Amino acid sequence: MPRPRVVLHALLALLLAAAAAPAAPAKSVRPGSRAPLRASPPTTGRATADTAVAAPEPSATSAASDSAMILRGGQEGTAFRTLTIEGEDRVHVDFERPALDLDLDPTQVPGLDLGTARDVLDRTLPDLVTPMLSVSASGTSPYLARPWLRQFGTGPLVRFRPETRDVERWKLIVVDSRGQTVRTFEGHGRPPEEITWDGRTASGSTAVPGLTYSYAVEAYDRAGNRRNVVGRGFGVNAFVFDTPQGPILTFSGRLLGADPYASGPQSPSTVVLEAASRINQAPAFQRPLRVTATARSREQAANLAARVVRELGALTLGDPARLQARSQVEPDAPEDGVIRIAPVDGR
Repeated sequence: MPRPRVVLHALLALLLAAAAAPAAPAKSVRPGSRAPLRASPPTTGRATADTAVAAPEPSATSAASDSAMILRGGQEGTAFRTLTIEGEDRVHVDFERPALDLDLDPTQVPGLDLGTARDVLDRTLPDLVTPMLSVSASGTSPYLARPWLRQFGTGPLVRFRPETRDVERWKLIVVDSRGQTVRTFEGHGRPPEEITWDGRTASGSTAVPGLTYSYAVEAYDRAGNRRNVVGRGFGVNAFVFDTPQGPILTFSGRLLGADPYASGPQSPSTVVLEAASRINQAPAFQRPLRVTATARSREQAANLAARVVRELGALTLGDPARLQARSQVEPDAPEDGVIRIAPVDGR
């Protein structure tokens, strides 16, 4: 005996076949005749679980719209979550390139602001070392120190050694060729074996180079007897005093060369070279300096001052304008004149 499920499936298959078959034309039934009997399939059970329902095919209108799909750039509100293309393995897609329009103002763009010359110098630091090394390798600097020059005397300029014994008191007087007393040394008892003079006068000023100096010693014994001893003459050509403001240099015009009064360009003399070296080595080498020339005539004094200022301007550090020329006339000045270089605020 077959199972109920198998019978139910068979009846369902007969029902589906009858529904799919074309309808037969109606036949007339004569009275008294019998129509054929058809068994109707049962409607109960699990037949719907095994029935396949076919989805409707897409219409021609929807297919045409899908095939004419256009993707345009720059449109807002167009989003494609999933795009599937079926067909050949070669797909050609055309994108419309938008027009490139740059509307830029260089004066308003950040980072392109116009700067000043100071900004350019701050960004690129100038190289000052390389040119200096190349010049110093091929030439000699005029600002070099010259310690081997000994034109200017420093410290004790003159040393006196009086040879007197058994004296109660003594006096040593230094006079110049004009008969003026320059400096006096005195004391009681035996005088020292050596008395030094640094070139300063009793008033604190400096001696005048180019003059001839001499000295005399006066010695008194216990009885009051006086003995005079006159020393040999000597000269002072150049000397220097170191002060907190800077060096004070004094020298005779004779040391400038064969023609000290010439105003044209000449090679610097040895005394000017040493003067420039001492000025450059001073702590306050940029301090203004006054060059004073003393001579018997105004023309001679002006030429001496101008020449020294010109030579020092090329040899000293700093601005040459800080050198001030000054001339003064003295009838009893030395024949070759005297030059004094000192700070403006110095004594």
